[in-house]
Amino acid sequence: MTEVAKDLQDVEPELDGPSLWRQRDFMLLWGGQTVSEMGSAVTQIALPLLAVVALQASTLEVGLLTAATTLAFAVIALPAGAIVDARPKRSIMMICNVLRLVLIGSIPVASAFGVLTMAQLYAVAVAAGVCTVFFDVSYQSYVPSLIGADRLMAANGKMGATQAFAQLGGPSLGGGLVGLLGAAGAMTADALSYLVSVLSILGIRKREEPPPAPRVDEPLRRRITEGLRFVVGHSILRRVVACTGTANLFSGMSAALAMVFLIRVLHVRPALTGLIMAGAAIGGMAGGAFAGRLAKRIGSARIIWMSMLVFSAPQVVAAMAFEGWGVLLFPLGWGIAYFAGMVYNVAQLSYRQSVTPPELMGRMNAAVRWVVWGTMPLGGVLGGVLGTVIGVRPALWLAFIGSWAAGWFVFFSPLRHMRDVPKPASDHASQ
Repeated sequence: MTEVAKDLQDVEPELDGPSLWRQRDFMLLWGGQTVSEMGSAVTQIALPLLAVVALQASTLEVGLLTAATTLAFAVIALPAGAIVDARPKRSIMMICNVLRLVLIGSIPVASAFGVLTMAQLYAVAVAAGVCTVFFDVSYQSYVPSLIGADRLMAANGKMGATQAFAQLGGPSLGGGLVGLLGAAGAMTADALSYLVSVLSILGIRKREEPPPAPRVDEPLRRRITEGLRFVVGHSILRRVVACTGTANLFSGMSAALAMVFLIRVLHVRPALTGLIMAGAAIGGMAGGAFAGRLAKRIGSARIIWMSMLVFSAPQVVAAMAFEGWGVLLFPLGWGIAYFAGMVYNVAQLSYRQSVTPPELMGRMNAAVRWVVWGTMPLGGVLGGVLGTVIGVRPALWLAFIGSWAAGWFVFFSPLRHMRDVPKPASDHASQ
């Protein structure tokens, strides 16, 4: 058992309710998703390498390929939420994973026959992105119905730690598989990871309650609007969205500046940049592991603003890094930022799931993700522009300060006067 797993197991007894480690259905879901996250991390390395090495893609083509993987979040996230709310989420998750298995698996097959093209890579990136949107919205909406509202902090903490672990180990695994099997062959691992996820979901025994059928005369646009109206009209949710979207904007800035800062300002050797950037993943794993314990001691509502304004404040030390031993300040600050960000994400997601009626869960998650993910590419562009105009280090200072300051959105909200998230109404608690 890994150290992270031990930490997570230690957290469980302090929280109310039966341990998730003894809940077979959740362990199946979490285990399958862990394998899938690792496979996706491999593809993040293998896909651009395949384009550059095998197809001699230009810098513009690689940039367009990267954008294609996230295009679906901006285009179809809102209608996806309305569709998910009207259908069994477990079935949508399995269908999406089967489709991703076929789509990703088509790349090594085409490469083996010598017919792989950039057009196919673009098509697979967009189509797989559509499946990812539907899967992610369904996944976040399905978890409350599987485990109940009282276990959301623990469950989201485990899933957050899994994502951070994939960020840490996935690129290393991907690099090894690329060296062993080639870029196309390495993507076979991602395809097979979706098969593992499908089998794990099939093994879940608890049956999902059927969602309420939408009225025949109710257009899709009205259902989408209902989800947006719920988020915007909720005094806390709209501030959570503002906080998360603003933090993601400035995080996009720091991500765009990080490599330039390390290579051109700190003169770090390229071979060591991956090791330095691993500080983010380690911080994220720690945040996911201890989010539940911190929420128990500080308060599940109070932790939302405290994680942003208190825990993340030291992240600015990353911008103070200098050549020599001072380089260590960068992974320290980077890790602090990801630790605080993971605690915040676990807490705010658990809050969203607790206060949202089951019939609006998919639309709520889709509406939130549509906004908060949409700011990230804008942050990347802004980081590049400011880094050119005012310099890399000043722009990095601005990025870290802006990310911290986003926490004031949730501080100046009713959360400031609450210790814990209120229990959902009894008719929603079972969902």
